[in-house]
Amino acid sequence: MRLALPVLALAALAAVPCRAADPAAALRALLAESWELELGEDPLLATTTGDTRYNHRLPSVAPADFERRAASWKAALARLHGIDPAALSEGDRVSYAMFERRAQDEIKEAAFRTWRMPLNAEGGFHSGFARLASALPLRTAKDYDDYVSRLEAFPAFARQHEENLREGLRTGFTQPRAILEGFESTITPHVVKDVEDSVFWKPFASFPKSVPESQADRLEAAGRAAIEQRVIPAYARLLEFMTKEYVPGARQTVGASDLPEGRAYYAWRVRHFTTGEGTAEEIHALGLREVARIRAEMDGILKQVQWEKGFDAFLQFLRTDKRFYARTPEDLLKEASSIAKRMDGKLPSLFKTLPRQPYGVEPVPADVAPKYTGGRYNGAPIDGRRAGMYWVNTYALENRPLYTLEALTLHEAVPGHHLQTALQQELRDVPSFRRFEYVDAFGEGWGLYSEWLGLEAGFYQDPYGNFGRLTYEMWRACRLVVDTGIHAMGWTRQRAIDYMAERTALSRHEITTEVDRYISWPGQALAYKMGELRIRELRARAEKQLGVRFDVRAFHDAVLANGSVPLDVLERQIDEFIASRK
Repeated sequence: MRLALPVLALAALAAVPCRAADPAAALRALLAESWELELGEDPLLATTTGDTRYNHRLPSVAPADFERRAASWKAALARLHGIDPAALSEGDRVSYAMFERRAQDEIKEAAFRTWRMPLNAEGGFHSGFARLASALPLRTAKDYDDYVSRLEAFPAFARQHEENLREGLRTGFTQPRAILEGFESTITPHVVKDVEDSVFWKPFASFPKSVPESQADRLEAAGRAAIEQRVIPAYARLLEFMTKEYVPGARQTVGASDLPEGRAYYAWRVRHFTTGEGTAEEIHALGLREVARIRAEMDGILKQVQWEKGFDAFLQFLRTDKRFYARTPEDLLKEASSIAKRMDGKLPSLFKTLPRQPYGVEPVPADVAPKYTGGRYNGAPIDGRRAGMYWVNTYALENRPLYTLEALTLHEAVPGHHLQTALQQELRDVPSFRRFEYVDAFGEGWGLYSEWLGLEAGFYQDPYGNFGRLTYEMWRACRLVVDTGIHAMGWTRQRAIDYMAERTALSRHEITTEVDRYISWPGQALAYKMGELRIRELRARAEKQLGVRFDVRAFHDAVLANGSVPLDVLERQIDEFIASRK
């Protein structure tokens, strides 16, 4: 389905002035128009930002739609280049640089036709759609009507994705078969016999008081029909397609370099996720150095606890001793909540500015938990009716060690992703897109830096917990080696699993799910260490140049001041912070 709004917006974006008379006004107009276009093209994005205008629609994801969007990004980029960045304020220059990078990446992604692979090892469009009810504001009869409209639209949405996946099969641009084992577990929970067992039914089980009773029966009947006649059959068809067509036809290789135009594709993915110019070979070598450094710190912990049976035996001890594992899902959630609450009390000593939005702790949804990582942050619109959420994976408790829980919690909740994301959404006087932009090298680098910051806040007092912190840092250093090894150097999946198993105390299950994630999401795993190293490097620069004038609270505010930014923008930000403090 083609939409009138994007076509009209494209025409507006294409009006490229030779050189804008008022650069600031021209930039802001371009960014506002481009954001409106993006929301109209992606109603699900609009919902996540708190914009309810398109809550009755799903995106159209046919190849022609992606071609049209690429054309609009090219027009926007040409229009941007008609604005002189030297004539802008510093804040507008940040917006200029971020939008330029975003447009260039969107154009490059369209050229590689990544829409042929709309899923990874953890899930895809179908698992994201299953979270719809928790993302929507369901307070009025219209909200429910919008929800039903989206349920009814799901079969067409899913069919478009299936056709895109078929094009991937035809052209050799698929996920590896090795990482798709068990993938059906992300679909089967939605193929239910009883509508009321579906996750999509939950909003109809009870209505808020703001929905008139006179509307309840009509809405319940509409929801039941949409789920029974549209949603469940669509998931059943997707399950059949994946098990009988896609997985059997998926490629046998695992590296991105083995895809069509694979080496160029991976080189772009490296630049995209690191926001730098380092090559795969340079990042691989850096990873090896970091692995060696962290291993020396780990050996120091073995001496501290007087362990004399060797490193491999120590890892086996950590993976198997019951003292390091929760007995029940509730115990794991309580421990995670306790850690998060303790860090809440430390935040004023580390930050001047704190967000208004709260957060909670919940288990990872059951339909994705088996192939999901140990935990993740799930944000919320700042003006929504729910808090941000720190998800903890309570599936297979024997694979969720408590000694890594401090590091996981500081990364995903506070002072990591929740604090960073909530502050970004609360930014004022910035273009709308910057409140919701996510630059992986910045966001994941901040998350890993937040783990290390726990030392400063008094965490990791137990040597096993400190070893857990180091195993998480080692895990991210290993990512530099493993991701580049798989996608640029011909490593096998098993070699990557063995490499991580020999160097981290992660469980075998978690290592396998992580390696499959790196295989299915080339380059993203590089963001963590590359970002954290740059943030720590900038902090060391500020401490050295400012001496007694260095204030860690002011430094952290400066890092987070502009939201999620590329690392070169962050460096300019901190250099200006240092100059102002001098």
